[in-house]
Amino acid sequence: MASTATRPIVPPADLESFQAHLNRSTRILALLGAGLSASSGLPTFRGAGGLWRTHDAVQLATPSAFSRDPGLVWQFYSYRRHMALQAKPNPAHYALAELAKRKEGFMTLSQNVDGLSPRAGHPASTLKLLHGSLFDVKCSDFFCSYSETANYTDPIVPALQIPTDESDPTTTSALQARELDISDSNVLLPELAIRDLPRCPNCKKGLLRPGVVWFGEMLPTAVLNDIDRWITESNTIDLIIVIGTSARVYPAAGYVDLARSKGARVAVVNVDRDDEPASGMYQGDWFFEGDAAQIVPEILKSVIGEITEMPDAAEER
Repeated sequence: MASTATRPIVPPADLESFQAHLNRSTRILALLGAGLSASSGLPTFRGAGGLWRTHDAVQLATPSAFSRDPGLVWQFYSYRRHMALQAKPNPAHYALAELAKRKEGFMTLSQNVDGLSPRAGHPASTLKLLHGSLFDVKCSDFFCSYSETANYTDPIVPALQIPTDESDPTTTSALQARELDISDSNVLLPELAIRDLPRCPNCKKGLLRPGVVWFGEMLPTAVLNDIDRWITESNTIDLIIVIGTSARVYPAAGYVDLARSKGARVAVVNVDRDDEPASGMYQGDWFFEGDAAQIVPEILKSVIGEITEMPDAAEER
């Protein structure tokens, strides 16, 4: 695929000053949100669309919802898995993966569960998934520790097959239209029996559940410990790049504050100029307004060179 556009996307003076700082930075944090994947065609969590516009996504993403109706919750997450697999990593994903390979002191904190960063080849050792992944699954039984990663089977069990007729909201035309509403559809979500849902192969009792962090659950301890260890191992952080997220909600917002306390300058990439971090913008920070898929490869070019998209790991499985 052709390289990213060569026309100026950001003001030359801002680009020059940012790249000068990037080039001499040895410890860099990146904080990623849903805006990173917007150019890949993925709707946001609350804008899942289609049949799911009649459901409150927040109410489905809880342990109690899974206990109450695991079939409904699994259908929602099977839809999201399917949508994510139809999407492809965009140039920003590849640019960040390349930066991670070239800058030894680079750590990425992602709030995304869509699996696009791993599929772009981002090294797992420097990619910390704060909210888990749609493609990880684990046993829901408290006494069973079974889990697996990078499960790209779609559907994960036959009963969760997405419709493939004209009502399918995941078709290419529906994605391009960004209008996934099925206002007069007679397609109903089936009621699934427990026996039709993914079962734990280890304990044979519990149901498998998506390996994402639901509302009311703690963020993964091992991930938080890795991040804390990286932050505290030095008195200095040179730069934090905030991409596709407002960074106003804690704990994510706290990482911006922590980086600042260690001397970091902040660079924001966002389509909404009002989406500044909770602590605001300081003199010497940068705000790059626009599409992350265009801007991120350009601002990182002084370190990573030109980025061309490559087939992702999910396509090669």
